[in-house]
Amino acid sequence: MRGVFWLIDGELLAVPYDDSSIVGISKSGNNYNHKLLWEHVKPRKCNKPFNYYPRGRVELNNKGEPVVYMNPNISEEFIPTIMDIFEIKVVPKIVRFSIVSKKGFQECSRKLIFKSS
Repeated sequence: MRGVFWLIDGELLAVPYDDSSIVGISKSGNNYNHKLLWEHVKPRKCNKPFNYYPRGRVELNNKGEPVVYMNPNISEEFIPTIMDIFEIKVVPKIVRFSIVSKKGFQECSRKLIFKSS
């Protein structure tokens, strides 16, 4: 299963992808976009932007195998919970990345920090 998640004050806010959803859809059309989805799922009274909290996503690679992309600030201890929420039955490949932004530029690049299988 695909979807996105945030780590907010030690708790996962996870949103498994629902293909009947009409909000927060990514350009690919088969998962969510964090920025577009945030206003619909953020905690009540939260005034932080979508990229304030560490976040990640669950995707399927071209072989149909699960891959979890997540910020390095999210501990390995959350992997079992992520697997449970997103109904992942096999140990997923974990890709750690950080968002690097350059002052004055809107765009960010992903920097691969750690990869395991």
